[in-house]
Amino acid sequence: MDIFTQIAEDRIKKAYEEGEFKELPGMGKPLPHDDLSDIPEELRMAYRLLKNAGMVDQENDLKKELLTIQDLLKCCEDEAERKKLQQKLSEKQLALERIVKKRNIFNTSASQFYKDKVYKKLI
Repeated sequence: MDIFTQIAEDRIKKAYEEGEFKELPGMGKPLPHDDLSDIPEELRMAYRLLKNAGMVDQENDLKKELLTIQDLLKCCEDEAERKKLQQKLSEKQLALERIVKKRNIFNTSASQFYKDKVYKKLI
């Protein structure tokens, strides 16, 4: 154990003994369920960081909704319902495009470099 780890451990023990952790919100309650079982283990930390930064939730929810609507369209036999689902699908796709454009995710050369690396790794 290095010196910084030891100092941190000592400070945490001292704070605990002085009761500084007793009035924390949620004290004694179980941690909220964070289901990351569908994410590969080596990507979970990165996903958590993005999620905590507010970069994943809205986009991820839209992607799930798009998949659900596409599945419903495959099964839909009623033409009126199909038109409603198609309209909803278009709205969700536009919303997702706006989010991606607003973030300008891959506009810098550095992000383009990492984008290429990620694509190569996934393929």
